[in-house]
Amino acid sequence: MISNLITMDGYGIFVWSSFIITFLVCGLVYYKTRKTLKKYEKEFAKEIEELSVQQKKTVLRNSKIATKILASYNKTI
Repeated sequence: MISNLITMDGYGIFVWSSFIITFLVCGLVYYKTRKTLKKYEKEFAKEIEELSVQQKKTVLRNSKIATKILASYNKTI
């Protein structure tokens, strides 16, 4: 039963290798996307830190995303 599932009448090597390649590529895309997002979050946080207090308040009041980014960025420090 299990050997039939693994071999799939001779096509198992193609099926399982395609699954492995697909999962590896998806993992690579996830890793690269996450790495890029973290880089942009750091850059954004640095830009916000350079603003004056009044400008910070204005940006944070007008942008929910800015608040979330800064909250998540402060957790990783």
